[in-house]
Amino acid sequence: MKKVILDVDTGIDDALAIMLAIKSGELEILGITNVAGNVSLERVTDNTIKVLDLVGALDIPVYRGASAPLVRPAAHEHRIHGEDGLGGALADVQASRLPQQDFAADFIAESAKKNSGVSLVMTAPMTNLALALHRFPSLPDYVDELIFMGGVAHGPGNRTPVAEFNMLADPEAARKVLHAGFRRITQVGLDVTRKTILRPSDIERIEDPKIRAYVAQSTAQYMQHYEGRNGVGGCALHDPLAVGVAIRPQFVKSTKFYVDIETQSSICDGQTVCDVQNRLGKDPNVEVCEEVDGESFVDFFIATLGRPVVVHRI
Repeated sequence: MKKVILDVDTGIDDALAIMLAIKSGELEILGITNVAGNVSLERVTDNTIKVLDLVGALDIPVYRGASAPLVRPAAHEHRIHGEDGLGGALADVQASRLPQQDFAADFIAESAKKNSGVSLVMTAPMTNLALALHRFPSLPDYVDELIFMGGVAHGPGNRTPVAEFNMLADPEAARKVLHAGFRRITQVGLDVTRKTILRPSDIERIEDPKIRAYVAQSTAQYMQHYEGRNGVGGCALHDPLAVGVAIRPQFVKSTKFYVDIETQSSICDGQTVCDVQNRLGKDPNVEVCEEVDGESFVDFFIATLGRPVVVHRI
């Protein structure tokens, strides 16, 4: 199986992405690293362990990472994910364990060295990976692929008119990552995630009643907000699609472009600038997902979450 590290800021859709990765049975999850983003680092770590408890994946190690961006104050997304990050789901549940003692950036670097060809799936601000690059500059030589959920090439942002949340939260980290020399980077941005809509009727198709109830509760507030903003009766599966691409790349079609991040603009801060016409004359560095078979992915997501748990013994 493909060896992966998941880097998350566990809010509603990160939790769904974690569940998809585990229940697919197609990924060997070496560990899950946590970073401040949708909610605080403390909340993120607690949520991650609660989700692992929910699906019975008790042996996947969890690592605490950065509690703030590289140079900016932390900014959270409570209006979407709620104060707890999971839309109120699992609020009465206690996490079963504490995270590992190792720092997330160190774990990423050491795991890449020990497991040549590891895949990194990032569904959060990329602070942890930027810190790992600072400590271990040759890290890209050990990583087979980097898949990140973030940015948008051909449409509006979801936090500002042009910026997507993960990129805006720590654009300096994203820029460091994009220019680090990873051999294969895939951007799973709003261009495609907005075409993967989870609707209430889809949730009803999840065979596992415990998981069905959790998904319904955790996404209820998210769906209300999404419909109010976008006029769509459901919510986008942003982070789960990044995991889906790691499992089945054929869900998407991508084009390689030069991509950079704006870090100094008063109105375009955090924008992923995708040079679709090669006006800058720079070598393409990112596979930008532009098309997705959204219906097939949602069907895969629903079917996978309904499966029995496959616990990975690391």
